[in-house]
Parts: sequence; C-alpha cells; structure tokens
Amino acid sequence: MSVFAILLLVYASLAKASHPVCHLMGMPEAPLLSREGDVVIGGAFSIHSKITHPHITFTEKPAPVQCSSINFREFRFAQTMIFAIEEINNSSTLLPNVSIGYKIYDSCGSTLLSIRLAMALMNGQDATMEASCSGQSAVHAIIGESESSSTIVLSRTTGPFKIPVISHFATCACLSNRREFPSFFRTIPSDYYQSRALAKLVKHFGWTWVGAVRSDNDYGNNGMATFLEAAQREGVCVEYSEAILRTSSRERISSVVELIKTGTARVLVAFLAQSEMEVLLEEALLQNVTGLQWIASESWITARHLATRRTARVISGALGFTISRSTIPGLSDFLLKVSLSENSSVVREFWETAFQCKLSGESETKFPRQCSGSENLAELKNPFTDVSELRISNNVYKAVYTVAHAVQNLLGCTGDEHRSDNSTQNRECKLRENVKPGQVLRYLHGVNFSMPSGEDVYFDQNGDPAARYELVNWQKTAAGDTVFVTVGEYDASLPEGHQFAMNSVDIVWAGDTKSRPRSVCSESCLPGYRQAVIRGRPVCCFSCVRCADGEISSTVDSTECTKCSLKFWSNEDRSRCTPKQTEFLSFTENMGIILTTFSLAGACFTIAVAVVFFCFIDTPLVKASNLELSFLLLFSLTLCFLCSLTFIGQPSEWSCRLRHTAFGITFALCLSCVLTKNMTVVMAFKASVPGTGVPQCSLPFQRLSVLCCTLVQVIICALWISLAPPVPYKNMAYSSNKIILECRLGSAIGFWAVLGYIGLLAALCFILAFLARKLPDNFNEAKFITFSMLIFCAVWITFIPAYVSSPGKFTVAVEIFAMLASSFGLLFCIFLPKCYIILFKPDRNTKKHVMGKAHVKSQ
Repeated sequence: MSVFAILLLVYASLAKASHPVCHLMGMPEAPLLSREGDVVIGGAFSIHSKITHPHITFTEKPAPVQCSSINFREFRFAQTMIFAIEEINNSSTLLPNVSIGYKIYDSCGSTLLSIRLAMALMNGQDATMEASCSGQSAVHAIIGESESSSTIVLSRTTGPFKIPVISHFATCACLSNRREFPSFFRTIPSDYYQSRALAKLVKHFGWTWVGAVRSDNDYGNNGMATFLEAAQREGVCVEYSEAILRTSSRERISSVVELIKTGTARVLVAFLAQSEMEVLLEEALLQNVTGLQWIASESWITARHLATRRTARVISGALGFTISRSTIPGLSDFLLKVSLSENSSVVREFWETAFQCKLSGESETKFPRQCSGSENLAELKNPFTDVSELRISNNVYKAVYTVAHAVQNLLGCTGDEHRSDNSTQNRECKLRENVKPGQVLRYLHGVNFSMPSGEDVYFDQNGDPAARYELVNWQKTAAGDTVFVTVGEYDASLPEGHQFAMNSVDIVWAGDTKSRPRSVCSESCLPGYRQAVIRGRPVCCFSCVRCADGEISSTVDSTECTKCSLKFWSNEDRSRCTPKQTEFLSFTENMGIILTTFSLAGACFTIAVAVVFFCFIDTPLVKASNLELSFLLLFSLTLCFLCSLTFIGQPSEWSCRLRHTAFGITFALCLSCVLTKNMTVVMAFKASVPGTGVPQCSLPFQRLSVLCCTLVQVIICALWISLAPPVPYKNMAYSSNKIILECRLGSAIGFWAVLGYIGLLAALCFILAFLARKLPDNFNEAKFITFSMLIFCAVWITFIPAYVSSPGKFTVAVEIFAMLASSFGLLFCIFLPKCYIILFKPDRNTKKHVMGKAHVKSQ
C-alpha cells in the first residue's frame, strides 16, 4: 500500500501539471449521502466499523472490500455534518444565495478505502474517456476522518491538489507537519498536547510506575511516543508498552491482557482508538482484570457504549482528557427526523440495526422481526440519539462552519465595509467564478470567528486549534449508571506550571473507591535518604540509601543528598542542617574541671611551701637553700600553675595572646631560677671556707642571670606578639561535624622559638645539675634538680608528638598537662625533701648536719 501511495503521488504531480484529475482512476463509488450545491463539502466517516477482506487468488480480479457493523456514533457525525450544512443553507447572514452541497463516503476505518474515497471525492461520479477534462475537483473541502491513519492517507492523496482536509477526530501530532500536510486542518487539538497532559496527570497523582497499551497505528504509536518522552521528563517509568489492533489475533490480545494482569503497575495508560479499546475491554472482562486505574486517551474516554454496567467492574473510575462538551441547538430534533424516506442504503441498514428488525425485501439481515417503517427514533437509547456528550460532534459542526466562513471571506461577503455601494448590510454573495479548492485552502488560514456558543474558532500556523481539555472521571450514579464528571482542566496556552488545574469535585478511583491507588516500583524514600538506582532496572526502581554524614535530603524521594555548608552539619535523621557544635576546653566539662583542680592545687602547694619556708626562715636548711632564689622559684612556679588556666575556656583575642606569652615567660623565669640555683651551688662548694656561706658577689650575679635569661624570652614573645600574634580560629577542616575553637599560632616560628628557648634552659639546668651530683649529700640539692630536669625534659619531649597528633580540645589539654607535670616535677623534686626535713625531721635541720660534720664524724 505504501508503494501504491507513492505511485499515486507521482500521478498526482503529473496530473497537477497537465493532466485532468479524472484520468487518475476509473469509475469511483457513489457516495452514501449526497446533495448538490454551489459549494460541495466532502465527508469521510467510518460509518461501518468492520471490514471483510476478499480472498485473493491472483488469478482473477479481487472482489470489493465488504463493510459491516454500522457505527451509530460515526453515523451521528455524518448527520451532524448534514445538519450544519442545512442550517447554513437556511441562514440569511452566512453565505446567502450560495448553496452548500455534500458528498459523504464511508471509509470503514480502512486506509485502503480512504484512498478510494479520496479519489472519488476528487474525481466525481461521472466517468469520461475523453482526452481532457475540466480538472476541477468534485468537492471544495473534505471533513474527516475519524482516525489518524486514514486521515494521513486522505491528506497525502488530496494534498497535491490543494484540497483542504479538516478533521474532527484525527489527533496524531504528525499531522501538524506543514511540509508533509500543507492542506490539513483540524478542529480537535493535537496529541502533542494530550500526551503531555496525560504525563502531567500521572505525575500529579504520584504514579511513577505505569503500564501502557496503544493502538498499533499512527494515532497510537505517535501519541504513545510523545507520552513516553514526556513521562520520562516527569520522572514516570513505564513497566511495559504494548501495541494492538482490532484485527489482531485473539492470542495476541489475550497475551497483552495477561501481561497487564500480571504486571506490578496499578495504573494503565490506554492510548487506544475506540475499536481497539473494545476488543481489549472484552478480553479484560474474560480474564477478570480488576483493580487497575485506567488512564484514557481522548478517543474513548467519553464513549458511552463502553461505560456500561457490565464493564464497570473492570474499568470503573477511569480518568482521561477530552475536549470541552458543547450543545448544538436543534441537532437532537434533526437526528430524530431521519427516516426511510431518504431512500439510502445506509439509512436502511441503520434502521434495521437500531430497531433489530428487517425491512421487506431484505434477505441478508439476521433479524427475524419485520420492520413496520413507523418505528420511533425517540424511543432508542444508543450513541446515535445520545446528545448529552456532544464533543466530537461539535467538532464536525465547527468544521462545516469553518469551511462556510472561508468561502464567505473568499466571495467577499463578510460585511458592507468591503462594498463600494451603500446597500443595507449587503450580504449578497454571488459566485463570480468557479470556486476552487486552492482558494478555499488559502482563506482557511485566516478564518477567525465565534460560534453561537461563544467558542472562538481559529487555526495556528500548523492548522491546529487551541489545546484545551477537560479531565473526565467515570463515576457511578445511585442507579448504577456511569456518568462522565469533569474534575479538572488543562489549557496548553497558559504558562508552564499553570496549565493543569483540578476542580473541587471528588474523584472516584478504580473500584469506585475514594482512596487513590498507589502505583510505584519502589516505595518512597523518606527524608534523610536518597534514591539509588538499581542496575538493570528503570530509574523508578530504586533502593533507599541513607545520606552520608554532613548531607541531608529534606523531601520525599530525593534523588541526591545536599551537602551542608561548612558551618552546619546534618542532624541525626539527616533531614536538615543544624549549626555545628563548637568544641573547646571548657571550665564546666570534666576534663576542664580536673585540669583546673590540678592547676589550683599546684599553686596552693607552691604557696604552702613558701609559707613553710617563711615560717622556718631562720633554720639552717632554709638559709642554706638560697632564700632569694628559692622564693623567686616558688613565685615562678605559682605563675606556671596559674598560667595553665589561661588555656581553658573559649579562645579570644586577649586569651590567645596571654596564654602563650605567660607560658613562655613564666617557664623561662622558673628555669632561669633553677639554672642560677645550680650555678650558685657549684660556686658555693668551690668557696675556700665552707662556713662562710655564699659569696656576696654572687647575689648580683644571681639577679643578673635570672633577669638576662628571662629577658631573652620576653624579647622573643614581644617579637611574636607584635609581628604575628596568635588569634582565635574556627577550625572546620579537622573535624567534619564540629567546629573546633582554638588559637591559631600566627607564627609557627615564634611558637617553636619560645618552646625551643625553654628547652635550651632546661638542657643547661640538666647538664649543670648532672655535673654537681657528687657534692656532699647533706647539702647537695643538685641530684634533686637532676631528677626534676629529667622529668621536665621527658614531659616536654613527649609533649611534641602528643601535641601534634592530638585532636581538637585535646591539643590544649596535652599542653596544659605538660605544663602541670613539669611544674609538679620541679616543685616536688626540689622542695618536697626539704619540707619533709623541716616538718618531720627537725633534728636534721641543724647547722652541723647541713655542713656535713655529722657525716664526717661517722666516717
């Protein structure tokens, strides 16, 4: 058939150039319904829904295709076209004095027959064998068809001859291609908009896992392709997508229904023509497919013959978009006037099928009852007489009026402003010449008028009308009948985000329930989790993975976790970012309390030692301990204990500067005293007269030594503070879930210079004490200083790696511990033995014992 269509187009091109149309084909079939007129409108409807293909033997000419099973709805479309034409012919304002005729053909929903009726509409009924003919088409415009595939064939066939085709029901988006279909128009919106509306509908109700079935033709394939594309953008996945035709085998239909029944998707998008929906629904009834939420395409959502009590258990609660409902005054009465007097074969067939009887002389019908011919159409309840849902019929009605307005504009009878004379209204339209289809086509592009209902009719650059839909829901009445209730709207002309709106009407879902069904491949991920795609499955099938530390997801079904900013951290549920906890060594926490206690206890012990020394200041042991250096050493030790308190608490500008300078200067003072004490002891034992005590010349030396050694540290600290002082710093890099408040050193060289100088003094103290260890035991405190320096050096040597590797507030705690440990070492090793003798061994606190005479006598 595709080859035939190509050859047909070639012939058409040649005919357009030089040959008459009547030579393209032989004698065409006569129309089912016709009337002559000045302007003739062709009609193409699927008045029969079943066809029987002849058996082809390839030895004789095939018999014609047989059509059967009259379609009441399509027959109503044809009668609506006739009603509109008669209404225009009786109008005094629209095309007065110009009669409109019609030629209506039946395509039976077959693309093959669509080509035949296209040729019939172009050629006319009269056969000619002459070498040339007028080349004038038998019709000026064609209204039809009801299916996209048939309309495509019709438009491709008539397109080269510039015969406009206005469809009332062909929604395939492919027909909007102006390069392929330059003469095509329609009064129904394109599926380009309907498919996207269906995708938004599915997403609106939270259905991310759906099944899909479509008609295996241009309508279904193009519409479903657009839906799948839009659904993917909306995050909706399709479990399966199957295609069927009404002519498909029973096995094929059964397998599709079986797949629908066993699938996990609880929502089914059925982009089907009515004929395919009928066969699918019949099989679904046989297999008792229940519990599905059906999403309907425009073609069948308002098909009354599908919404019966029998089908309600399978398809109740269906949802779908359709064009707006309208009323056509006078149409109902016109339909009831159809009678056998028209002497038409299709009217006779309609009559027999509607009343289930046979007319006299008819032997082919299967109805046993004889028709009287006086049956009343008003008693019928079928799609032909049902005018409660005039949606597609209204499209036929608008299509006829569109052609009439185009012809009126062509003839120049649109108003007196176009006339040169002054006659009243001047609505006379005269055929100045033969109206050609190409002229009607040209004026169709500019048609813009309002119907009596107030609806504006116009076409865009692609020949499409404005895309506005109603969302219809199948609901049951108290009597058990199904009604179509409008529950929402979709207007494609509005901005994105405002196109889809729901009404306040409650929706009835599958199974006539009030609760919305769920259809997801995987259950929703709660806040604090993200979706992780499962390999080999659609993106809607996922596992829920908890967000990592420092990341959150605040909504349901988040596809990724959001990282918190530097100053924030995720809460326990990973659902929101909270400010990070600040960490520093506080006075109120256990570690701070312990270190504060030891610091104050050390200061108290030091003061107690000073009090003991002051109380026993006149005893030989205290006098022999070099009072000035001892009290200065005790004072510096007190400061060493107290300066550790500056390291506790939240860092600030003053505390960061004070803690490091106080630490450096007090320890330098302390070690300067110890170093001078060592040197004094050595000098004392080198004196010529042991009983004379410390030489007086050593006192200025002692003071100068302590001052000079301490002053060096003061200079180092002053340079450090002035050039690059320590400052408070929020360390967010070390720990991810907390902010460590610490003092940034400012200059690492300054810090290590202070620490290095203290180490130098400690090393000198240790060397001198080690050299003086063999002096007389009773007076010699060098060995105690040696022990204290061993402790001091060991503490600060181990401090370095511990300080570098300790996290957060433990860095400060290690530093405080080193200060306290070294201070306690000095206090206990140097002063504890003397306090013990002063307090508990007063017999040894004598001059003789101190001078070592008791030791000599014993020897």
